Order: sequence, then C-alpha cells, then structure tokens
Amino acid sequence: MGKRLFVGNLPFATTSEQLAEIFGRIGPCDSATVVTDRVSGRSRGFGFVEMSTDADAERAISELDGQEHAGRKLTVSAAHDRPAGGGGGRGRA
Repeated sequence: MGKRLFVGNLPFATTSEQLAEIFGRIGPCDSATVVTDRVSGRSRGFGFVEMSTDADAERAISELDGQEHAGRKLTVSAAHDRPAGGGGGRGRA
C-alpha cells in the first residue's frame, strides 16, 4: 500500500497532471490532486499525492521538500487524516 503525501505552496497555475508528473519522476504515482475552491474553481495552492510504495513516498519527501517549482519552494510531508466531526452548521442555542 502506498503513502499519501501533502504538497503545499504550489504555484496556483499547477494542475493535477503537472503534480503527477513531478512526483512520477520519483516513482509510480497512484494519484495526484490539486485542491480547488468549490466556488471559483481556482487552485488553493496545495494538493495530495499518493505514491505506490512507502519507499517512494519517503524518497519524494526527502527529494522534493524545499525544492523550487515555478518560483515557489514546495512543502512535502506525510498527509494526516482529517479529524472526525467538526465543521459545518452554525448550531442553535
């Protein structure tokens, strides 16, 4: 099973395909997604990549974290699961 990575500080013009290409140089990339705003459809400047193996994921972190892409230094780290609950609703008193 592969490892999911968080990729931050992406240039706003970066596409999911370009993200997959960057990480594909390290090893097989199962998926790559640039997160977009629901309303505008514009990039939010971060994304997630799933590498095929844990070894490739660790290599991607060590080789790509801090590397420049289109004038911005990427932040690459292991992705953490979102905490359950929270969000949404205003609550009623």
